[in-house]
Amino acid sequence: MTIPGNFLTTAMAVMPHTDVDRALETALSLDLPFWPQLPNFSYYEDMYVQAAEHFPGIILDMEKKNLRFSNEKFISEFEETLAHYDDPAYFDISETYSVVYHRFLSLDLSDRPAIRGQLEGPISFGFNVVDENRRPILFDDNIRPFLFEFMSKRINVQSDRLKKMNPNAFMFIDEPGLQFLFSALSGYSDYKAKEDLETFFSMIERPRGIHLCGNPDWEFLLGLDMDILSLDVYSNGEVFASCASPVQKFLDRGGVLVWGIVPSNAEPFEKETLTSLEKRLEQIWDTMAKQGIDRDFLFSRSLLSPATCCLVNPDKEKTVEKAFAEVKKLSEVLREKYALSG
Repeated sequence: MTIPGNFLTTAMAVMPHTDVDRALETALSLDLPFWPQLPNFSYYEDMYVQAAEHFPGIILDMEKKNLRFSNEKFISEFEETLAHYDDPAYFDISETYSVVYHRFLSLDLSDRPAIRGQLEGPISFGFNVVDENRRPILFDDNIRPFLFEFMSKRINVQSDRLKKMNPNAFMFIDEPGLQFLFSALSGYSDYKAKEDLETFFSMIERPRGIHLCGNPDWEFLLGLDMDILSLDVYSNGEVFASCASPVQKFLDRGGVLVWGIVPSNAEPFEKETLTSLEKRLEQIWDTMAKQGIDRDFLFSRSLLSPATCCLVNPDKEKTVEKAFAEVKKLSEVLREKYALSG
């Protein structure tokens, strides 16, 4: 099982579409397709809600579009969850929680270089889901170990299903909360966070990696035992370019980088051209080359994607679709320029 490079295209999963077919068509237009997450279509399609399915203690209010946690409910439902621990279907995403996922599973994608799935990661989930005292469940020493184990089982079940469709399937763990991981938050030390994430990755089948749009501790993140990292270099490229040493170590271990370069927000998208985006990428690569990273090797371990997801454009899905198309054009330009195959 391998993740391709050579500037093939993929994208993050959250999309603004309310039309399932149109969203799937857009996702399938890229080299490495994925199943879209469409919170504007249904609150069940929200990435936090999808991750919460069958997690004990969850209170889901569909009318108010609210997700929270009850310690009392967790205690009452915990044994029921343990009773299903050997049932893969229990940990998969049901049709109620994603029509799109099950539509994707019905497709024949065996001829693609790879396909991808995703699930919200435990750090972001634990930061955002709070209990009756407004305390993030990530800070609860009793809940947190179970949270990591539960999410690893969910990721593995989905990974197994996708690998039956395409042997090169891999998983993104969506972790926007990682940029806040090492801030001064009581109840969760830097040391414990690193220990938990290392244990978490040891429970997840390969290939596995992280997608995030923020600016975390890159040296720590690149040091995790993962196979792919998807990031927003449009916003964070200058900082990331200064991390050549950990990037080199990541690449040497077989890691793949997904360069999120095309903005999907309407205003910055309109300001950019293929030439300006190509120049922005090459400035990053020049900086890294001066620090010893071999360009040819880097390119062989690189994919392209939009910079971020976007749900708030005034034109709804139109700019996002333009960004997907621009990623494809940029891929063609770079692959021709650097004589890349694949």
